[in-house]
Amino acid sequence: MSRNYPVAERSSIVDEMHGIAVPDPYRWLEDPSDPRTRAWVREQGELTDSERQGWSMRAEFARSVEALLGAGAVSLPIHRGERVFFTRRQPSQQFGVLYVRDANGSERVLIDPMELDPTGATTLDAWQPSKEGNRLAYQISVGGTEESVLYVMDVATGDVIDGPIDRCRYSPIAWIPGEEAFYFVRRLPPEVLPESEQGFHRRVQLHRVGTNADDDPIVFGAGMNMTNYYGVEVSRDGRWLQISAAEGTEPRNDLWVADLSSTPVDRPAMQLVQGDVDAQTSLTFGRDGRVYVSTDLDAPRGRLAVTEPGSWDAASWRELIPQDSEQVLESVALLDGPELDEDLLLSVSTAHNVAAMTLRRASDGSVLQEIALPGAGTVAGPIERPDGGPVVWFAYTDHTSVPTIYSFDARTAQIAVHEVPPGQVVVPDVHSQLVEYPSTDGTTVRMFIISPTAEPLAARPTVLYGYGGFGIPMQPGFSAAILSWVQAGGVWAVACLRGGGDEGEEWHRDGMLDKKQNVFDDFHSAAQFLIDEGWTSAEQLGIYGGSNGGLLVGAALTQRPDLFNAVVCVAPLLDMIRYTTSELGPTWTVEYGDPEDPEQFGWLHAYSPYHRVSDGTDYPATMFAVFDNDTRTDPMHGRKMCAAVQAATSGDRPILLRTEGNVGHGARKLDAAVEETADTLGFLARWTGLTADMQG
Repeated sequence: MSRNYPVAERSSIVDEMHGIAVPDPYRWLEDPSDPRTRAWVREQGELTDSERQGWSMRAEFARSVEALLGAGAVSLPIHRGERVFFTRRQPSQQFGVLYVRDANGSERVLIDPMELDPTGATTLDAWQPSKEGNRLAYQISVGGTEESVLYVMDVATGDVIDGPIDRCRYSPIAWIPGEEAFYFVRRLPPEVLPESEQGFHRRVQLHRVGTNADDDPIVFGAGMNMTNYYGVEVSRDGRWLQISAAEGTEPRNDLWVADLSSTPVDRPAMQLVQGDVDAQTSLTFGRDGRVYVSTDLDAPRGRLAVTEPGSWDAASWRELIPQDSEQVLESVALLDGPELDEDLLLSVSTAHNVAAMTLRRASDGSVLQEIALPGAGTVAGPIERPDGGPVVWFAYTDHTSVPTIYSFDARTAQIAVHEVPPGQVVVPDVHSQLVEYPSTDGTTVRMFIISPTAEPLAARPTVLYGYGGFGIPMQPGFSAAILSWVQAGGVWAVACLRGGGDEGEEWHRDGMLDKKQNVFDDFHSAAQFLIDEGWTSAEQLGIYGGSNGGLLVGAALTQRPDLFNAVVCVAPLLDMIRYTTSELGPTWTVEYGDPEDPEQFGWLHAYSPYHRVSDGTDYPATMFAVFDNDTRTDPMHGRKMCAAVQAATSGDRPILLRTEGNVGHGARKLDAAVEETADTLGFLARWTGLTADMQG
């Protein structure tokens, strides 16, 4: 090791787990308040600041990323009563601002996060207007903690009429008609729980606006699994309450409904729709009186069925849209009204992550026509008006198109631009293509390549990005980071790995639990494909991933350090033996496995990056990026791994830690996002050889 890294004491801690000795020499770095940790983090920051001086492209990337974000943003319109709610971010604004458009067409600001907190530390996490549109429940958190606090606003006046209500992290809001009450999800008070369980034990409660939330009746969740997440929804007409329960992030749910017309709202009589079934299912109560069932039961790519209220058993469902052999069913909207000859369905599906839109008969699901989209991209929505009609709205984006809101009118079967972002942006001329490559076991995996030229005319500095977990697909979308990199002359690749939802739930399952190594193999094979096809070389290849993607690149760093010259590992999980000891870790055992279980410990220990660091290895240039207030992936992972790799590496490429305070895992103000992206791209450019003379 030729660099002088901050000294990190190696302790003699060794845990005995299932007969295996598990050393943990840097456990003291788990404690952010330990004076040794604080001094070490400070010295790491000084080292990173020093290295930053050599990132010659960083300032240019900061400028180009900011310019490419210059369009701002606008969200889908949410119709409630005679009002429309939406967010919009002007190019100069740090956050999107929540607006309401009144019946007369005038727009008003309801919530501007920078007005709430000029420091930019407060984020608007979620919001839900009442069915009539006169009240708004919204959730905010401070410093990136995502610990949402709930308030209720009078929309006409902007006055806060209820709140704060704490312990509402990830809480859905389900208003009951009349605007006096809603269902929501709240954790039990911490004082009634052991410290290790205070982040869990959620309950569905009924809250009446203006009353003390501590007196809210619990309507669901008592006696159930402590890591359960709950979904709650009240049908448009207010009759049906729907509650779903899933253990942590497991890819299945149990489902209940209650008829609020014949049962007390504070003591709803729940009827089981689906229990102890390995499937994800949800209900939509149509305006036509039917119940639409979205499910992957016996259909890992998804299907749509229909039933009648009260006929909840799967044997009663009648299939409308069967599973497709290639496409994954994403969403369906109902189009109706007197101007149409019959009720229609507009379905959105993806084929290898590229969206398709189809108009169908609601009566039997038969296809009427395919609807042309603006390109090969991604659709969010469509969403309907609660009172129905022939028009729905959706958002569209791809690798070169800023997200834009479109409408679809069933009377003409045409799409039209509804609203564009408020600013202007010049998109560089790039090429985007979807390729196929074989993984280690022969499985065909797909990858998007965004590049300055359609063919690999010469090996270029390249970034390979991946995620591969939790059923999340890598659908194409506008990215200032990608476009800045390609505009500068580099190549950017996005691998659609197993573990994601790119090919449906089976694709997810093939990359979780005991099959997690498939994800890493898919990623290594993507790197090899890019090298073999002439897009890049190992010396010019960098890898990048965050959160579960941080685990991915951490595994790649330790399993195939020869394949890459640079690694950026953001907000990662890396100690897979102790990941359950902090933050939301216990909710992810259904994805990764539980280290307390002997067999599952074996899966985790086999690839846990922190435990696979090998002394004397010439590791690639690596930057671990962590956020002090990250309440999802504890920053201890990045700290411990950084110390381990710094101690082990035999080469002179830098191993760095980038620590950022007062932010967390998710949303942050625009300036902070630009700075983080500029550091990421600047570091990757330095260690893949991307220079200013490669542009164009």
